Amino acid sequence: MLAVLALGVPALSGCAPTPEPTPTPSPPFASEEEAFAAAEATFAEYVDALNHVDTRDPATFEPLFELSSGAVEAADRKNFSRMHAEGQTVSGETTIIHFEGVASEEPYEQVQAYACLDVSDVEITNQDGSSAVTADRPDIYALELVLLRKAGGTLTIDSANQNESVRCSD
Repeated sequence: MLAVLALGVPALSGCAPTPEPTPTPSPPFASEEEAFAAAEATFAEYVDALNHVDTRDPATFEPLFELSSGAVEAADRKNFSRMHAEGQTVSGETTIIHFEGVASEEPYEQVQAYACLDVSDVEITNQDGSSAVTADRPDIYALELVLLRKAGGTLTIDSANQNESVRCSD
């Protein structure tokens, strides 16, 4: 009823609306391994969406926002909006070179993982054609990730922090 009032739709008096079924929450992951596999799939989907961003078309940012939450979503919204406003373009692809589930405890609402991303092929170009990539940008980023389980059962990437203790090569 509050939604009807909030939308400015007149409420019907004298009618009892048919209650809508309550969605059944997805069961938690059956095991830590299942949570890790879901985290890896979510991260791969996120990187794929990242590789399909066109900074000239903000609609291409939406898949990233659907796969992220918290600090990651906030940073993506800020950075891609700025890049769009400044006319920067991105070319090349980010590649996952390592992913490892690290910790998750029942009911597997949060998953910690380590990942390594190769960004050596990624170029960010300013509107004037100059590179926006700093000379000291590393080719590989070692990240500690936290993914959170949403009500629908899917995971979102909530935080991604550089962590030099993550081993990206042997």
